[in-house]
Amino acid sequence: MSPVAPAEVDLYAVLEIHQSSTKDDIRKAYRKAALTNHPDKVPEAEREEASIRFKAVQEAYDILYDDDKRHLYDTHGMSAFNGSGEPGMAGQPDLDDLLAQMFGGGMGGMGGMPGMGGMGGMPGGGRPNKPRKSPSEEQDYEVSLEDLYKGKTVRFSSAKNIICGHCKGKGGKEKATAKQCSTCGGHGHKEVLQRMGQFVTQQTVICTTCNGEGSYYAPKDKCKKCKGTRTTEAKKILEIYIPRGAREGDRIVLEGEADQVPDQEPGDIIFKIIEEEHPVFTRAGSDLRATIDVTLAESLTGFSRVVIKHLDGRGIEINHPVGSVLSPGQVLKVPGEGMPMKRTDARGDLYLVVDVKFPDSKWKPTPEMMEKLKEILPKPSAPIKAETVDEVEYDPKGRIEEFGAQDGHDASAWEDEEDDEEPAQCAAQ
Repeated sequence: MSPVAPAEVDLYAVLEIHQSSTKDDIRKAYRKAALTNHPDKVPEAEREEASIRFKAVQEAYDILYDDDKRHLYDTHGMSAFNGSGEPGMAGQPDLDDLLAQMFGGGMGGMGGMPGMGGMGGMPGGGRPNKPRKSPSEEQDYEVSLEDLYKGKTVRFSSAKNIICGHCKGKGGKEKATAKQCSTCGGHGHKEVLQRMGQFVTQQTVICTTCNGEGSYYAPKDKCKKCKGTRTTEAKKILEIYIPRGAREGDRIVLEGEADQVPDQEPGDIIFKIIEEEHPVFTRAGSDLRATIDVTLAESLTGFSRVVIKHLDGRGIEINHPVGSVLSPGQVLKVPGEGMPMKRTDARGDLYLVVDVKFPDSKWKPTPEMMEKLKEILPKPSAPIKAETVDEVEYDPKGRIEEFGAQDGHDASAWEDEEDDEEPAQCAAQ
């Protein structure tokens, strides 16, 4: 005795909606059903059953929310699917069994057509699924270090494609009927043979005649506003907020603001933060580094003054006491004056690198001044003793970049000298 096939299940009843329900109705019903049947929302003893119901709700939503799958279901019932919610060969009752088990048979199903299999015998086993969401748009966005320090709200105008309001995304006039595409037979795709090395493969590609729609409007029947493209261009004012302490590589997402595509949810616009180079400050995580100029006199005698202007316009004052000498390259750490840390009131630290400015050639002290300096400043260390002493001339404007530059010249000269010498074995002949 052969087993009894499970009764066809009404996916609309699973989500408690009607066949005329819109995509927005389906989305709301799914959220409600998913929340009700979520395994985490029931006692532990009921979780296994809830998990099955949750999966059933998910499968029903996957089919009904996708326009192509919904059309298949409305036309052929569950026989048009392969048991996993995807279009394909019938005869695998996994999904039907699951739904029938959880929601019972005889729920007013659409009356599938057993034995139809696949999608009307189309080659390749089914139409490529359209994505639920249109592509997101990602772009770099340069931000100054000042704006990353203080935070900033930016408003700008953006042009994007939106669903044509005149034809509501239909592409044709109100009473016009689209013609079935003869190139793909109304499937929206076709099978092509492609050579890969020594092999020939069969692949499913979108039909370019109808752009994957399976039908198109004659020129006289196209919408006057969108010319049959189903979308028009519109400008919109967008606003993004750059939080304090944001870093290079952070992403700011504007959900649903990308180009609209018929029968798909709009994608997102994603801004990737690129930190502009700053002339004064260098950033490392939440810390900042900068160089401050200190005169030779200040490094020896101390000072109290503003040494740098911060990113928010504040002057940072240093009070360096008398008698504490500052050396070139010495680092002064200022706690809490670095970059803000996101979502907290904490800040990093500021590191100030001391650059001691020595007098230039314009400084002409008198002999008396020089004698006083010799008396005041520390005496030189003990003299270096050597048996022979040579007094040499020097260039006061030497460049460290030239250090080691003569090595290449000496080597090439040595090679030239070797080339000029006659080999010893030749002289012996």
